[in-house]
Amino acid sequence: MKRKLRMPTDAEEAAIQHGIAADPENPEWTEEDFARARPAAEVLGERVAASLVRRRGRQKTAVKEAVSLRLDADLVRALRDSGPGWQSRVNDTLRKAVLGKLG
Repeated sequence: MKRKLRMPTDAEEAAIQHGIAADPENPEWTEEDFARARPAAEVLGERVAASLVRRRGRQKTAVKEAVSLRLDADLVRALRDSGPGWQSRVNDTLRKAVLGKLG
């Protein structure tokens, strides 16, 4: 599905420009900056640049298996309230309890 580009409103653009002006350590790029820019692979090497690319979508081979598990509502609520990564923390806790080790 193709995303539709939405241009910022005048107020949003003003806020963006204010933020740029307020951060002297990270100025907006000029045409000269863009002209000097080089691809990451050219600067860092193919292997390093490839390791920095965030993979999107599903992996070809699933490392984990989706299961259905019935838990008490208050437990699930507490787990979710613990913040992002709660499912991985549950996985680690179960691994330690069942297999006696992490990893």
